[in-house]
Amino acid sequence: MNLVKENRYLEGKHAVVTGGSRGIGAAIAASLANRGARLTIMGRTLDTLEHRAAAMTRDSGAQVQAMQCDVTDDKGVQAAFARARTAFGPVDVLVNNAGGAEAALFAEISRALWDRMLAVNLTGTFVCTAEVLPAMLQMRSGRIVNIASMAGLRGFKTMVAYSAAKHGVVGFTRSLALETARHGVTVNAVCPGYTDTDLTNTGVANLVRALGKTPEEARAMLVRTVPRGKLIEPDEVASAVDWLCSPQAAAVTGIALPIAGGEGA
Repeated sequence: MNLVKENRYLEGKHAVVTGGSRGIGAAIAASLANRGARLTIMGRTLDTLEHRAAAMTRDSGAQVQAMQCDVTDDKGVQAAFARARTAFGPVDVLVNNAGGAEAALFAEISRALWDRMLAVNLTGTFVCTAEVLPAMLQMRSGRIVNIASMAGLRGFKTMVAYSAAKHGVVGFTRSLALETARHGVTVNAVCPGYTDTDLTNTGVANLVRALGKTPEEARAMLVRTVPRGKLIEPDEVASAVDWLCSPQAAAVTGIALPIAGGEGA
């Protein structure tokens, strides 16, 4: 058995990771690169993407291109995916990771905040998927992994808009999986709990402002919600995505997999 070949099961395949310049997205992109994929990482800040792409190429020898893309801009998404396909061919793996979270009590949610949360977390997933699915169906092969959240499986105070959007991502995943199951395409969601990223740091800052806590106290409040007693690491989320893109997961579709250290059990 050639273990090197077995471990590089994405050799020559084109993987796109949105929100791929930092945090969970960067960890996922690095993991897929180590499996041999040609990577397109997308995000809103080109300089950050280019630095990440250069680091990944240096570390793994992978082909990595940076593509500026705001998933809330339909025409921008279409243009970015067209450029990505021109460079690396049809997309074999799509990881819809781009997203954002804003906290507010329901009475304080503006229509603008509501629209932002749905646009970046849910509609962006739809628009990006629409760019890759026709070719996947034609090839009868493809993996789509949507990064949802534990907020897509349960409710959280002050997170009505975000939770609604992530519940939508889970519903989108399960429904699309049923449509594609006979066509060689799998569609799955990964639902991280509180993960040690900039997004959680923003949550800490929100708690500091709202409750008058110190940063240490606010972070401890978040950690207490994780039964294992520590935050999720980006690499732990990336490992789950890695597996869902592997040959061993060919029969796995339509799941919403918690990566949450026991939260919600």
